[in-house]
Amino acid sequence: MSDIIFKLKNPLTISSSNFVTTTDNDTTFDTKEFDGLFKSNVKFSLPQAVGTTDSVQFNQVTLSPNTLTVGTGSNTIVLKDKSISGTSPISFQNDLLVTQNTTILDGFTFTGTLATGSSTIATSSVVIENQSGSTIWGENLSQKQFFSSSLEVTGSVLLNKDDSVPIRPFDEISNDTSVSDESNTALVTERVAKTFLSTLKPERNYLRKSFVHTGSFISSTSVKFVATTASAPVGMTTTSENDFMFFINGMVMENDALTIQQNSSTDFRLTINSSELGYSLESDDEVIGFGKFNS
Repeated sequence: MSDIIFKLKNPLTISSSNFVTTTDNDTTFDTKEFDGLFKSNVKFSLPQAVGTTDSVQFNQVTLSPNTLTVGTGSNTIVLKDKSISGTSPISFQNDLLVTQNTTILDGFTFTGTLATGSSTIATSSVVIENQSGSTIWGENLSQKQFFSSSLEVTGSVLLNKDDSVPIRPFDEISNDTSVSDESNTALVTERVAKTFLSTLKPERNYLRKSFVHTGSFISSTSVKFVATTASAPVGMTTTSENDFMFFINGMVMENDALTIQQNSSTDFRLTINSSELGYSLESDDEVIGFGKFNS
């Protein structure tokens, strides 16, 4: 007696779809009807393993309602349109490259080393709150920070707070032209330096004055020079014959026997004591004066 065969009146139709491959007895098909007349071994397969321990890759993922949650419990990260959030701080294990502008709406905490080719910072106000009493740039004193443009500081600048080193700490930039504070922790401006040094200029100019003039014969004891005596600044000894050297025909004249007098701006008079010098002046004598003339 032959086997009784049951055949389905309405066959079962199986079709493949995108990325799902169907085979019947290891023969691939797209669409096929199965009515039970013949024995079939139908298999469905994907192009990659999708087990719980497998690494699954997708070319594009479309989410609905536009949210993807990774992880479970208290350690999750949620990805959705224009937002990445998590139940704990999000950590990037490798470099994070941002090719467009970055806008931070809340606080920003930086714990590593800041390396930048150029930085542009625009803000209307800045508030720094120190949780531990200091804000440190760099991990140690050997690390340097560079600014390629101007740095404007509205408060104090402390260059070094260790008094044992040669450079003392500076706590201000002073514009006090009187320099009355005599502070050892203040840097002065260019205006202070110029104004203060200008008060020392008369002494400096006076000490550097050294000019030569030739006198003209007046009498046997007097010679006139068209010159003006340099005036000594306040606090210095008044200009006298000891600030000059006079020569007659190339021979120096002893100052003890000389007297000078400024009669006018163009009349500087030299008078000699002929009895002490042992000679008198003659009309053809050349008398030269060298010393603190004004010019």
